[in-house]
Amino acid sequence: MVSPHVTPFRFQPLPLGQCIPASPHAVSCSLPTMRDVHGYEQKDPEITRQLTSGYPRFVVHPFARRLAEHWVATLPALAGRTLWLTSSARMAAAVAGHLGVAADARVFERNGVFGVSHPAIAAETFSRAKLYLQHVGGFVSSREAEDGLGQLGLVAAAQPDEAFAGDSLAEVRRHLLKALPGAAAQDLFIANSGMNAVHAAFRAITDLQAARGRTIWVQLGWLYLDTIALLKKFTASPADYVPVLDVFDRVALARLFDTHGARIAGVISEVPTNPLIQTPDVAALAALCRRHGAKLVLDPSVSSVVNLDVLAHADAVVGSLTKYTSSEGNVIAGFVAVNPVAADADALRRGIAGALEPVYPRDLAALAAQIGRTEEVLAQIHASVPRVVEFLASHPAIKEVYWAKRAESRDNFLRMARSPDATGGMVSFTLRGPLDRFYDRVRLPKGPSFGMKTTLLCPFMYLAHYDLVSTAAGRAELKAQGLDPDLLRLSIGAEPTAEIIAALAEALA
Repeated sequence: MVSPHVTPFRFQPLPLGQCIPASPHAVSCSLPTMRDVHGYEQKDPEITRQLTSGYPRFVVHPFARRLAEHWVATLPALAGRTLWLTSSARMAAAVAGHLGVAADARVFERNGVFGVSHPAIAAETFSRAKLYLQHVGGFVSSREAEDGLGQLGLVAAAQPDEAFAGDSLAEVRRHLLKALPGAAAQDLFIANSGMNAVHAAFRAITDLQAARGRTIWVQLGWLYLDTIALLKKFTASPADYVPVLDVFDRVALARLFDTHGARIAGVISEVPTNPLIQTPDVAALAALCRRHGAKLVLDPSVSSVVNLDVLAHADAVVGSLTKYTSSEGNVIAGFVAVNPVAADADALRRGIAGALEPVYPRDLAALAAQIGRTEEVLAQIHASVPRVVEFLASHPAIKEVYWAKRAESRDNFLRMARSPDATGGMVSFTLRGPLDRFYDRVRLPKGPSFGMKTTLLCPFMYLAHYDLVSTAAGRAELKAQGLDPDLLRLSIGAEPTAEIIAALAEALA
């Protein structure tokens, strides 16, 4: 076991709001204390004014905000209106359609950048527009917004990225197809974010299955918050969203299919889930879906599609390329892969292509420059994960530790793992003592996201489900589902293992 007494010199406290990494396109930002976390969630101006950025699907990027503000201030047609910049003309039209005619939503275009506007005084419309763009991955890329500002002379020339010199799309596909045996280029779609990939698969399957009288979607496990929101908000009716939160409850699943099998459109699950890192019996789940004509969507983002062989079990595999493949932590992207031998593969390809949002070329070039290092970065992470887990599991201040090889689903995970060493970098744990004391003391970088070379810690339930953790009833609901409201999610990076453990030990002392 690694000694916890090595000085964690690499990990120095990061100020509130600092980008992680130090890039204008960073996907994380520092939230160093629980006071900062509460202030961020409560939109406390004292906290939010210090945030230079945030996770791009939750916080409008400063470049996008500045570009929108410029046009609102200079174009008479936008006077008194809020402008949201979107990833495409199609997305702008989708947002306007979602808001409806009564919202007075108008599609906008300027210099090739698209958006949708509505009256600035409409608070409810503001919330609906923001959440829609968050759930489906529809915000303009930070790099596209930066280029838009540059065209107007509002910022200096874009900071140079590490960029692939050749055909970026071909390079990204080449690496991903190695992790998707049996698939060809026509089966693989690159999206502007992981959630847009999920939305495209969901939309394609929903449209296909509705014609067959199938409208029910089953959520297996406690999944990422926007996946849950997608199912809750965009299924045909509230009754068509059916959560089965225990991924191991095959009896409940079988009963559900026996009762409603002819009406089930699809099942979606993460392998493993976020944040409890539980893996269902995927082979049994796939057989159940095939037997009843339901489509199965699997999301391996927590451990990476590079680690897990999942396509043979699914109708579609979705995932975030922000995690692990963009290990620098400065690109938002995602993918959908269609199983070419699954029923309705052609229809799914067409539906996904029609729903997917494009990746901005500069984002794609940055991703292509990093994706070739994925296996190297994962090897560094995998060397640390079991040693960090051993340290946490043996520490008297730690109550529970969750990871890919936890006993309850170790076998399910290893049946799909390409290597016995594969885990992915996520470890979740709970404390016996107060959350605030540990969180405020630990010198690890603290902020949202995972799957970076940089280790990241976050109080996951506070960032994902603040509405629940901030009330007694909500905390009771989480505990009833086996989720400690104070659970911490640790994304282990590529730093020396001893330094990660030392930082944890220092705060636990």
